[in-house]
Parts: sequence; structure tokens; C-alpha cells
Amino acid sequence: MMLRGIRVLELGQVLSAPFAGAIMGDLGAEVLKIERVDGGDDARRMGQDFRHGDAFTFHMVNRNKQSVALDLKSEAGRADFEALAATADILIHNLRPGVPEALGIDGPGLTARHPRLIYCAISAFGHIGPMRDRPGYEPLIQAYSGLSDTNGGPGDPPMRMGVAVCDQGTGMWIVIGALAALQNRQRTGRGTIVTASLLETALVWAAQRGDEWTNSGTMPAKHRSGHPALVPYEAFDAADGPFIICCGNDRLFQKLAQELGHPDWAEDALFATNRARLNNKADLVARMDAILRTQPRAVWIERLEAAGVPAAPINTLPEALAEPQVKALGIMTQVPGEDYKLTASPLSFDGVRAPILSSAPRLGTGTATALASARRRPAAE
Repeated sequence: MMLRGIRVLELGQVLSAPFAGAIMGDLGAEVLKIERVDGGDDARRMGQDFRHGDAFTFHMVNRNKQSVALDLKSEAGRADFEALAATADILIHNLRPGVPEALGIDGPGLTARHPRLIYCAISAFGHIGPMRDRPGYEPLIQAYSGLSDTNGGPGDPPMRMGVAVCDQGTGMWIVIGALAALQNRQRTGRGTIVTASLLETALVWAAQRGDEWTNSGTMPAKHRSGHPALVPYEAFDAADGPFIICCGNDRLFQKLAQELGHPDWAEDALFATNRARLNNKADLVARMDAILRTQPRAVWIERLEAAGVPAAPINTLPEALAEPQVKALGIMTQVPGEDYKLTASPLSFDGVRAPILSSAPRLGTGTATALASARRRPAAE
């Protein structure tokens, strides 16, 4: 429990800030989720009732937290919030632009009153620029940033990634920033305003292609499962299904050529080096495809793994979760006191995974306890 003793206030809606709060909770911080008295986090209703009247998405990213229901538009609610802020180490929010200012809890104002507070603000488009006040959602940001255009292959239309890489990625970045600020506070005694946005996260995820465009004026071709700079490094069809082969260097290609019955490829000027293979990719892939379709993928994977060539089946999600390796990791964790499981933190400390200690809270159940604690507890030091 690396963050035991750290108090985090989370004013989170739906995904990015709640995901950041969940990471903090997984690491042992006390996370107080500040919610509207009327209805709370919108994610509670994003989908059908999963448990206790709340949708599955809410349960997924609000474990290890307490729910504190406050009316921040009322004088009493703001006074209660200030009492909590005085005892908090970190605040994380993804409120709509303009809302913190309207509530009087903007970064400059709140940190002036509570100078040791680390104030973390997540936005859609960033804290500066002509679009700083616009709200945004995952598919909109993927589209606007060009990230959607990196998916698929030649001729395919732009397509959204199937998971919320911008929302959850921004939550991860804000946690990294908060932990860095926490370390800085040890030295300076003062908090920091930390900002991150979905757009900036998307641009970082797309940087391999975006930086190439910026510096060379060219965009790498789209390769579906492939790689713009390595060959062969993509999916192939075996006799019974798809799998992927990743040759990250010429030594691995030599081993692959041997297993495919063509050790001569490793000496052929067309294929001997990665740069040669890049220039002759279509020819090599066609030759490999004809050979690989002759055997089931399990046969090829066993042979390639034995030779030291990275290869894996392209699993469905149920197949992936049934893999012995995934089961051995124990990342799918039973939620205490509940009849369901969640994917836990990917972090382990001294071999022990960061645990799920409690399920997502019901609205307002931690209000009285948190406020009583805030009134007894000295300001954060």
C-alpha cells in the first residue's frame, strides 16, 4: 500500500478522473469521491443496472473509494468541501471547463487557500489554446487528433480504437504528474497545479507517426497488424486461424527462415536485412503466407517459440482470458463482499499485486465519516 496516508479528493465524471482515482486507490491512497447529491457521477447510469442500481462502468473504475455527496452550489456544501481540501494531499477532477471557476474551486484559487494541495485538472483539449473551453469525449478526441487515422490498413477509413485509450491514458498521465508533484512537495513544501488533456494524450500515442510527418513530411503507410519499420512483424493466416509473428531483428529472421524451410532467405539480398525486407515486403509476405497456410497455428507457434521467434495466436477476448498465462497472473480479482470480479491493477510490489479492497461505493455512504474525519484531522502536511 505505497500511498497509505495520502488523501485524494476526486471530482470525477465517467472515466478519465475516476480512472486516475482508481489507480490512486489501488496504490493505497484514501480516495474520497466527491459527487453531486442528486444522482452522483453520470457513469452510475451509463448502461443497465449491474449491481446496486449502478452500471458496470461505474463499478469498474470506482473501487477502493468512498462516496461523499456534496452540493457544491450551496454555501454549506462549499464549506464542507473546503474542510476536506484542507486535509487533502491531491485533488483530481475532469469537470467541464468553466465549472471549477463558477464553483470557486479553480486551481489558482484553491491552491492559494491550500498551498500544499496538488491540484490535478483533466480537460478534453488542454488548458490553453482556442479550444480550451470545449468539452469532448473519447471518439471525438480520437477523430480530432488524427489517432483514428492511424488504425487499419491501406485504403481503410479512419476507425476508433475499441478501448478508451485517451480517457484512461490521460488518467494514467495525471497520476504520474501527481506522484511527481508529491515528490516535489517533499522538497519545497508546496503543491502544484498539474494539467493533462485527452488531446495531448492522443497526440503522444500517435507521436511515432506524427513526429515522422513533422520531421520528414511523409506519413508511414498503414499496415493493419504490421509495423512501418520491421518486416515480418504482422499477422498471418494459418490453416485454422490467424496468428502473429514478430521479427524484431535480422537474427530472428534467420531463425524464422530456417523454420519455414527456407534458410536461403537469410542469405538472399532481397531479404537478408530488415531494410531489404522493407523494400521487398510484398514478395516476402506472399511467400510466407503460402507456407503458413499449410499448418494449424498451434503447430507454427510451437515451432517458432522453440526456435526463439516471438509468435502468438490472435485471440478473442474470451480466449485471452482463458490463457494459462493470464490465469497465472491472477489479475482478474474477486471484489470483496460482491459476486463479481474485476481486472485489478497491473502493478505488483515485492511480488504482490495491488489489491482491490472494496467495491464501488453507493452514493453518499462516506459523507458523514469523511466530514467528521476532516474536522478532526489537521491540515495536510
